Amino acid sequence: MTLYNLLNFYDSSTIFSVLKDGGGNPRFVGGCVRNILANLPINDIDIATTLLPGEVESLLEKSNIKTLDVGKEHGTIIALLEGRSYEITTLRKDIETDGRHAVVSFSDSWEEDAQRRDFTINAMSYDPYTKELHDYYGGKKDLKDGVVKFVGDPDKRVKEDYLRILRFFRFYAIYGRNNKIDHESLKACKDNAEKIKILSAPV
Repeated sequence: MTLYNLLNFYDSSTIFSVLKDGGGNPRFVGGCVRNILANLPINDIDIATTLLPGEVESLLEKSNIKTLDVGKEHGTIIALLEGRSYEITTLRKDIETDGRHAVVSFSDSWEEDAQRRDFTINAMSYDPYTKELHDYYGGKKDLKDGVVKFVGDPDKRVKEDYLRILRFFRFYAIYGRNNKIDHESLKACKDNAEKIKILSAPV
């Protein structure tokens, strides 16, 4: 499996056709892009779009694709097709964060959406129609080098959501390499380690 045939993964092409025909400029994002580049299995398909959640929901339902509202206020709709689920999220930017949850507003900027993600290796997106990998923060190189690091300012990323401290070590265990730890990211985790106590849910 490569990025170039990701569109043929299960029923992804059906979902993409609906969104593209609706003017949504969809791309694959997150884990499916990361894992293909790392030659690891794909567990989930995440899609981002410029369409608003209500528009996504309406387009899918008109195409007889079942949907679930799992976080419409945050931009996420689940599409259910042939026994599989596809998470479709509108581009977003954070307006306010409290260390665990964010207030978001919708955006039409892919780079702005990438900026709010946790790690560079999770901030890549792939357009299957133009066959372009969009990598605003060097995630592909970091993945190849075995480096897990936060997008932008590590301390700011951690303070936005303290769950990212645990995610940092989990992702490092999977994608990191010995002697390749990002020291600024590690420092941000250490400096905010006490905040782990406020977490009540698993990663």
